[in-house]
Amino acid sequence: MNYLFLTADKTITIFIAGDSTAAERDTSDNNQERGWGQMFQNYFNKNFVVIDNHARGGRSSKSFIDEGRWDAILQKMKKGDYAIIQFGHNDGVEDEDRHTDPTTTFLEYLTKYATDTIEHGGIPILMSPVSRRWWKNGVLVDAHGEYRNGAKTVADKLGVHFVDACTITENVIKELGEKASEKLFMISEGKNDNTHYTIYGATTTAKLLAQAVVEEIPDLAQYYKN
Repeated sequence: MNYLFLTADKTITIFIAGDSTAAERDTSDNNQERGWGQMFQNYFNKNFVVIDNHARGGRSSKSFIDEGRWDAILQKMKKGDYAIIQFGHNDGVEDEDRHTDPTTTFLEYLTKYATDTIEHGGIPILMSPVSRRWWKNGVLVDAHGEYRNGAKTVADKLGVHFVDACTITENVIKELGEKASEKLFMISEGKNDNTHYTIYGATTTAKLLAQAVVEEIPDLAQYYKN
């Protein structure tokens, strides 16, 4: 096997920068909510690939940088590491600390993530935001608008890796159907959360995104665990 860019400790790090859909969730008190990034390590051989998940709830592409969370990743990044960048859920909120415009500032922030990664010797993977489960009259409604296109626009412009997480997760919801897709999300009596994942939903999403990553980047396929 050709283990590219392995350091003295024989590991590549895949950093995750994102929001609550990817974030680590509290597992105490039988909490069933999980982020897909929390389950991502399950699909990579930890002897060679370490997942360092920095995603946090409520963050946008802007606030993640402003709070110093991106700098914290860059300080740890070494040559040959990867950075998954996935935002869009919170960029559209009318909050000056988080809001970005999908056709201007959102693209500028995603560009910064990608170029910073490259400057630090890393490899960026831009992802569109995962889909919400919004059904209307039997049709799954797109919840992200122009924000779903930002990652691809920047990836195409810069010639970096792109994974269409929005379409991938949309397809899962559609295939399961309106009722059965509830099990992916935190939906129960008194709770109708169509954004955040159950353990099953996070595991399903993590597996699909890991598969998409290794298809996009064949060098990582040797570390993939099914």
